[in-house]
Amino acid sequence: MSTENLLSLKDDMVAFIEGHGLVRLPGYVTEDIPSILWEGEGNPDAWKDFVEMAKRVGAPFVTFSEMRLEREELDHLIEEAGEMNFPDEEASELVEAQWLRKYAGMVGYIQLGFIYQGIVFLHETTTEWYERFQSLLEDVESFNDIIIDDHDHEHDEEDE
Repeated sequence: MSTENLLSLKDDMVAFIEGHGLVRLPGYVTEDIPSILWEGEGNPDAWKDFVEMAKRVGAPFVTFSEMRLEREELDHLIEEAGEMNFPDEEASELVEAQWLRKYAGMVGYIQLGFIYQGIVFLHETTTEWYERFQSLLEDVESFNDIIIDDHDHEHDEEDE
């Protein structure tokens, strides 16, 4: 999706879902639940087809979840990226985390879902910056896991 803030799209989705007589269930479907992801790349209105499919199969509700980039979460990421690259203040992770500040408060991801015959069907809309945020978050978490594992290993050696 080319837009930087999905807020107006969110409003359109809410109106469209309710206009089709469907109920919105605020909820996020996690990765550990078996699901099928709707493929609508190249079609900016694929989410409308998804909602119409939910209605066609008689889904009682559509799950609806949005992810907004919270300033506190971003500040924490910047701090972690800084610690990860200390003393290099020009490290790519830190620079990218700081670049994301302009998106603080914006909606970057929306997930729609419905259940049909025991299977969860999902439609995801995301921005490029939110994908970069998620990737950076995973990189920092992976780095922290390595540090923690190394630290635990050092304590194991001292105990012997």
